[in-house]
Amino acid sequence: MQRRRALAGGIAGFAGTATLAVPNLASAQPRIRWRCPNSFPKTLDTLYGAAEIVARRVREMSDGAFEITVSGPGEIVPALQIMDAVGQGSVECGLTASLFYFGKDPSLAISTTLPWGMPSRAMFAWLNYAGGRDQLREVFRDQGVVAIPAACTGAQMGGWLKKEIRTVDDLKGLKFRIAGLGGSVMAKLGVIPQQIAPSDIYPALERGVIDAAEYIGPYDDEKLGFGQVAKFYYYPGFQEIGPSTDFIVNQRVWEGLPKAYQSMLETACAEAWHATTAKYDVVNPAALRRLVAGGTQLRPYPREVMAALYKAAQELYAELGAQNARFKRIHEHWDRFRLEQSQWFRVAEDSAANFVAVTTSQR
Repeated sequence: MQRRRALAGGIAGFAGTATLAVPNLASAQPRIRWRCPNSFPKTLDTLYGAAEIVARRVREMSDGAFEITVSGPGEIVPALQIMDAVGQGSVECGLTASLFYFGKDPSLAISTTLPWGMPSRAMFAWLNYAGGRDQLREVFRDQGVVAIPAACTGAQMGGWLKKEIRTVDDLKGLKFRIAGLGGSVMAKLGVIPQQIAPSDIYPALERGVIDAAEYIGPYDDEKLGFGQVAKFYYYPGFQEIGPSTDFIVNQRVWEGLPKAYQSMLETACAEAWHATTAKYDVVNPAALRRLVAGGTQLRPYPREVMAALYKAAQELYAELGAQNARFKRIHEHWDRFRLEQSQWFRVAEDSAANFVAVTTSQR
């Protein structure tokens, strides 16, 4: 009996010592509070939610010492002014698509994607493992920010139109909401591109301020109600095949951030990037079926139109490169990787198809 009491006392003493030895992470690390305005409305739970994933993960990893408060467009900063606000230090960080700001420098669009770009898997590889972020770092420094890839929609759709497109001439004069350099490409074919914040697209389309609009894909487009005011839904989304969205941080704020917190942000953003891509792959097919069942007319862009868009894109890149040496350098780096990846993907897809054929025949 005495031996049992002694053993119990020893265990209790060890437990008490172990409890005292557990570090209090929150008190051991500096307490930081950031505001994170978002370019995307709260109704778009997947894309808006990327910032929430980042905020939740850094809070958990820091045991609550590092808090990021996410807000919707217009609550603190207008949707298309987030890079300005972060660069000026009005807020510490934000979630936005860098292509929104291509007017400042067309190189910014490359961080999101370019028309006729890479699928999401290749885009993540270029940014994080093939030197893409290194190529872009100077571009963002000029804006006073650091950019971390933090979301991806996967393949997008070509847009909602109120009339059918049968020839290139059908595009002429269309007032088309289309973001980034996709609008500049379409302008070469007579389109009048409009850059409108996501939350303002539906009323503009409903009132006839614009004739057409592209946004993301079936899941988000259904939420925003585009099918109620435009009948024809076109694909493919040549303008954004695998677009990346950036979590941007004020340059000085980033440089003053403890290295551990920088690592937390990098890790959380990588998770958010892949989480959004995966979720869109899950929710888009069902949303597309619902849209079609509700009367949406799904249409591929005619081959003639696609060929004209591709030619216009190559012309635009040549023009921008002649005007902007940095754009030319980054675009050439991006394009070399894109070509290499497209060749590899063809080999990989053929290998997968042959594997399936062989294994199926053996059953």
